[in-house]
Amino acid sequence: MILTTINDSHRYESLHPLFKALFDYVRTHDLLNAPLGRIEIDGDRLFINNSLAKALSKDEQVLEMHRRYIDVHILLAGSETIGWKPLDKIENFTRQYDAEGDYMLSDDRPTAYVDMTPGDVLIVWPEDPHAPVIGTGEIRKLIGKVLVE
Repeated sequence: MILTTINDSHRYESLHPLFKALFDYVRTHDLLNAPLGRIEIDGDRLFINNSLAKALSKDEQVLEMHRRYIDVHILLAGSETIGWKPLDKIENFTRQYDAEGDYMLSDDRPTAYVDMTPGDVLIVWPEDPHAPVIGTGEIRKLIGKVLVE
C-alpha cells in the first residue's frame, strides 16, 4: 500500500507501466465535474471508476480484495478513511473470489486506517485487503483500475 498525493504521484510512475498514463490523465482532466461512471483510458487494462458514494461506518464496511487489478483511490471531495489488513492475516472470507467482478470479501476488522483528504492517492495492490468509503456524508472519488501485468 502506498499513500501519496496526486502532486507527488510522478514518484511512483515507474512501479507499473500504466501508472504514468493514469496519473497524467487525472492531472490533466477536470474529473470532479466529469460525469460519474467508467472512464476508459486503455480498455480493460486501465480505466477509472468516477464515483459518488455515501460513506459507511467502520462497522458497516467490509474488506475487499482483488487479484487482477491494482486499485488507485484518488479522493476528489469529502473526507474518507480506508481500512487495511494484511492478506495473510485474513481469517474469515465472507465471499470467495468472484472472477467476473475481480473481488472477494472479508468481515475481518482492519488493523490500520488511513485518513484521506482531496488530492490524496492510495495505491492498493492485490495483497492489500482494504475497506474504502468509510466516513460520513458523501465521498466523491476516482478508483483507477490498473491491470496487474
